[in-house]
Amino acid sequence: MVEVLAVLDGDTIVLENKTRLRLRHIDAPELELCGGVKAKEFLEKLVSGRKVVIDQQIPDQQGRAMAFIYIDQTLINKEMLKNGWARYHSDKTSVSEDLKKANDFAKQNSLGIYSPKCYQKENKENPSCQIKGNIEHAGRGRKLYYLPNCAQYQFVIVEKDLGEQWFCSEKEAKSAGFTKAATCPN
Repeated sequence: MVEVLAVLDGDTIVLENKTRLRLRHIDAPELELCGGVKAKEFLEKLVSGRKVVIDQQIPDQQGRAMAFIYIDQTLINKEMLKNGWARYHSDKTSVSEDLKKANDFAKQNSLGIYSPKCYQKENKENPSCQIKGNIEHAGRGRKLYYLPNCAQYQFVIVEKDLGEQWFCSEKEAKSAGFTKAATCPN
């Protein structure tokens, strides 16, 4: 068992030996994005100043330590997912159905980053701004924008915890580095 000295964000802690440790199979929003501060606060409530058990520690692609962490029999990684303060992230070599189910639970119940504050099909905060800025996360990270007359507009979700956003004009979207989606008419 090792004590948690600090929580850096919703998926990274600092241990008593000054080691930074990322929580395996989860990805919490950056602090400046929707839900980022809440994710950090939730993780702090769970682990700050407490002793944790570290399990299955491996390096990520950048060589940073990541692992599953437990307090008693509670898997903290799963708690972050179940409460909606992180997304499930598989490293393709080990898929955890239990963690995936916890993420699905949060999504189905609109918790945390899946709440209407961060996960939006319509812009209730500023209804006059209807252009959806979307980032392809599974591919090259291209930034695309969708107008209401684009073929896939109704299916596009603005996930603010990932840095996606609403725009009031095409000019605004373009100046933020977004390109019109190919499914939009010219």
